[in-house]
Amino acid sequence: MKEIKLPFVLRLALILVSILAIGYLAKIGKGVLAPLFFSFLMALLFLPFANFLERKAKFSRTISTFSSLLVMLTFLSGLIYFFTVQLGDFANDFPTLKSQVFKSFEQLQVWVSHNFHVNFTKQMSYINQALEKVLSSTAVILGFTFSMFSSTMAFFVFSALFFIFLLNYRRILYGFIISVFHERHFYKVNDAILEIQKIIKIYISGLLIQILIVSILTSILLSILGVKYAILLGVLTGLLNVIPYVGVLIAGLMACLISFATGGNHTFFVLLGYIVIHIIDANIVLPLVVGSKVKINALFTFIGLLIGEELWGISGMFLSIPFLAILKIIFERIEGLEPWGKLLGEESKMNKIRRKYKITKKITLEEKE
Repeated sequence: MKEIKLPFVLRLALILVSILAIGYLAKIGKGVLAPLFFSFLMALLFLPFANFLERKAKFSRTISTFSSLLVMLTFLSGLIYFFTVQLGDFANDFPTLKSQVFKSFEQLQVWVSHNFHVNFTKQMSYINQALEKVLSSTAVILGFTFSMFSSTMAFFVFSALFFIFLLNYRRILYGFIISVFHERHFYKVNDAILEIQKIIKIYISGLLIQILIVSILTSILLSILGVKYAILLGVLTGLLNVIPYVGVLIAGLMACLISFATGGNHTFFVLLGYIVIHIIDANIVLPLVVGSKVKINALFTFIGLLIGEELWGISGMFLSIPFLAILKIIFERIEGLEPWGKLLGEESKMNKIRRKYKITKKITLEEKE
């Protein structure tokens, strides 16, 4: 069959139209596609567990699928319960927190006025206007958070259903992907699927470990400094850390604001602690548990966050990073798409030596590729 070559302008137009069409479909299908992609990630994560139950425990496919679902829902339900209780306490304390913020800033302004001879009345007017905007935004965010949790039930229901279908009918899906390509490409396609699946599982597992480590480090830091809601802020920091650059900044500002509002004289140490934790995460934790192969560069991370938020809201911001990482993995392993994979990634360093950390005589941790 003769290959038809289209002019560059026409090909570019078709690509742009396709991107817009996919974006429009993603926008109107938010209620289905967001839980579907989340379920896909969870199914990949629980696939080894389901295979273990089938091979070692001799469970049927259905029982292993529902066992995996039970474990996933137990974990997610515990997380939702934790946030519901913690956010409920925070909502009850919010009026007091608001008054404490105004009082703390007023005391700060008195000190500034006395030492630097600044007009107190004008400065207080500016401060009050700024604080009203900040606190009203905080209230909006808090209200949005509650509305997000109120709609979590529908998200969970769809996610659970998709999780069952994806895990239970995984061999049918695998067979479909294989059958799409010509028989002579079977081994190549099969190897690519297995490699992509392996790397994605490692990436998702590493992401969860990273969240856990950052949450623990932050909770310990804030507890030592005596910051209120230390555990809540620690877990939020771990989750927001999934969103590169922006997430840790938002979490750090929240912690500093609460520390300052509750009369703490250690706000500077909170800020310093967040900087140290971020340095540890970026230079030690991330290379050890995730690696650089799936790391997305800052430009496309920012673009992905904006597009994800526009299409699917807050869930889109969280899911955009794994989505881009999966695209990068797929592009790098399909002939003809390798340049797109390089475009999404960081600049490669020639002959980079992976660092090793010796824990004990028998245990040594090495950075992933």
